[in-house]
Amino acid sequence: MSNNNLVRILTWTVGAIVSLAVGSGMVDGTLSIPTIPTTVTIVSGWTVIIGTITSLILAIFKK
Repeated sequence: MSNNNLVRILTWTVGAIVSLAVGSGMVDGTLSIPTIPTTVTIVSGWTVIIGTITSLILAIFKK
């Protein structure tokens, strides 16, 4: 594995972890947007979580 591939995998993994953390924070109510209703924030959080998990599954099966 070349150094470039290692950096790509590391970057992709960190991005997935951050996305899941942000989505979880939105669902739990820890992260909120002042001008957007709570229900919209929760739905957005679930959208982020589902999108991240879907992209993880698709990336694994693509390899």
